[in-house]
Amino acid sequence: MSRIVFTVTNDLSYDQRMDRICSTLALNGFDVLLVGRRRKKSISLEKRPYKQARMPMFFSEGKLFYLEYNFRLFFKLLFTRTDIICAIDLDTILPCYWVAKLRRKKQVYDAHEYFTEVIEVVGRPMVKKMWKLLERSIVPKLTFAYTVNESLKQLYEKEYDVSFEVIRNMSSLREKEVAKDIEDPYIVYAGAVNEGRGLDECIEAMQFLDCKLMICGDGDIMERLRDKVQALSLSEKVVFTGYLTPKELTKKINNAWLGVLLLENKGLSYYYSLANKFFDYIHAGIPQLTVGFPEYRILNAKHEVALLTPLDPSEIAKNVKRLLDDKELYDKLASNTLLARKEWNWQNEAKKLVDFYKKVDQANM
Repeated sequence: MSRIVFTVTNDLSYDQRMDRICSTLALNGFDVLLVGRRRKKSISLEKRPYKQARMPMFFSEGKLFYLEYNFRLFFKLLFTRTDIICAIDLDTILPCYWVAKLRRKKQVYDAHEYFTEVIEVVGRPMVKKMWKLLERSIVPKLTFAYTVNESLKQLYEKEYDVSFEVIRNMSSLREKEVAKDIEDPYIVYAGAVNEGRGLDECIEAMQFLDCKLMICGDGDIMERLRDKVQALSLSEKVVFTGYLTPKELTKKINNAWLGVLLLENKGLSYYYSLANKFFDYIHAGIPQLTVGFPEYRILNAKHEVALLTPLDPSEIAKNVKRLLDDKELYDKLASNTLLARKEWNWQNEAKKLVDFYKKVDQANM
């Protein structure tokens, strides 16, 4: 049985994407280890069909965190049994590359986003230059790589002349429907509470709406958003849940009336994104307000499950009111989600994932 080691910089507990990937491979005969970090407030790890390891860290953010994490990860990988090492995104690729090279192991790159164009990097020229230098020094040398959508695949292949597969991060298809409390409808946002996620505009739009907004997640701008809610006297309308476990988050989404996926056009990573929440909302059977960026526009043209909206508080409020007032339109979008999820589900993507890793496993060094 071949051992695959995956590396991430989070604490594992809330990473639904890696849970899907690792569980799928473990249930298909691979011995899987997921490596991350332990935070001061990390909750206990749930028992899963794969192994998990968290490294304690002295630094929690910034350059010193990345230096410490990569240093610790290098030695962790150096002395961990493995056949395949997979770096999740650019921030773990350096130790993975060198350990795979030193130990003559197979390496995979999972590009979950266009890392050198994420909002935290794109506005900092020197930081971006360092990450881009790292990317250019390693990615062209890789044999096995995949990413989350066709747009990113084309970007990477054009820039580095390396073949990338596409394995999209979709929700698992469930059989049972979840009853929704339509008497008390709420809008749900699920994800990181960071810059560029449209949360300021969503909160401002709530001034014109007679329903609630539930923000499920945590991040860098949480305190600023709490202050904004207080300043606008919206405490009765906007609810912050903080981090939720995958099961808790699924329940909140399933009982929502509408989902929101609103991003600022700041960097190609957001512009060419395909967020997992797009599929989470579909699998919950709820319509969504979504930005008209390429991947969302293409998918919505095939199965109309969303209203595409500009990132503007008045436009957001207008579209929410449209769905509140037009039951026929709301029901049409909701009905379309039930068709879309039969095609867009993890069961279909999982087959591609397993085939990809079987190909890696069988390849000659």
